[in-house]
Amino acid sequence: MGTTRPRIAALLVLLLAMVAALSACGGSGPGSASSTTAEGARPVIAVTTPVLGAIVRDAVGDAAEVRVVMPNGSDPHEWRPSARDVAALQSADLVVQNGLGLEQGLQEAVTQARDDGVPVFTATDHVAVRTVAGSGGDHGHDHADAGGAGDPHFWTDPAQVRRVVAALPAAVRTSTGADISRQAAAAGRRLAAIDAAIAGDFAKVPAAARTLVTGHESLGYLARRYGLDLVGAVTPSLSSQGQVSAAHLAELEDAMAAAGARVVFTETGLPNAVADAIVAQTGATLVQVGTEAVAGDASYATWIRDLARRISSSLANTGS
Repeated sequence: MGTTRPRIAALLVLLLAMVAALSACGGSGPGSASSTTAEGARPVIAVTTPVLGAIVRDAVGDAAEVRVVMPNGSDPHEWRPSARDVAALQSADLVVQNGLGLEQGLQEAVTQARDDGVPVFTATDHVAVRTVAGSGGDHGHDHADAGGAGDPHFWTDPAQVRRVVAALPAAVRTSTGADISRQAAAAGRRLAAIDAAIAGDFAKVPAAARTLVTGHESLGYLARRYGLDLVGAVTPSLSSQGQVSAAHLAELEDAMAAAGARVVFTETGLPNAVADAIVAQTGATLVQVGTEAVAGDASYATWIRDLARRISSSLANTGS
């Protein structure tokens, strides 16, 4: 019995030392080298919106895990994050945001994540930004003046998306160490093919029918890319939460008559009462399109091709 107790004590000391050593090597809390990129795990990229998430996912492939913060179909202009959403941003290896005020309710959380040391990639820093004078109440024509508001809806132009994809590999490598250059280059080639196909769709639209009236200022990049006349928006604002006045609606009706616009494209999920009134006054056709939510397969390619086909076919049919 006299020799048993010292042996047990020695074994306990050895066991405690082994546990302490394992804890020191395997820590995964905030103080560790990386809480999301443990050895063998993929880095985590948190993306603010569903469409942007689809773009990023296509560009990174399997090199990183892409987590989209906003639910598909939500309005990024008014959506507000939960505590869990904020935590997802702060624990990511990289945050990818749209920028230009699109994620109004999420901006404070993104800023806090950046202040806490999380790298943030802003997509609209890498596009040829379309600007709209004032609040967009001038029937949506592009302006390059310094006082214009930057339009955040770049994703309706695959050529602008391609610019974002080309800029992403450097940010991903710097923040996570992952090399996505090969995946991003392949995504860029697919975007070029999509761009060419959409251009072919719009080439079939008669010149007299190449007009665009939208629910809010959400399709300006598409109009600019494919040579459409952006006549105006029911809600004359870059945000879906903008205000509508009787004077604006009267001006829009006059502008539609002058341009011969016969279709109004309103965003799925937005109230249609004002758009219905415009249609009743002008005799135009009302067509709903999705500008914020990706398709069922969560693919940007499917979403943008469906959007372009719906718009081009609707215009071609009214112009025939």
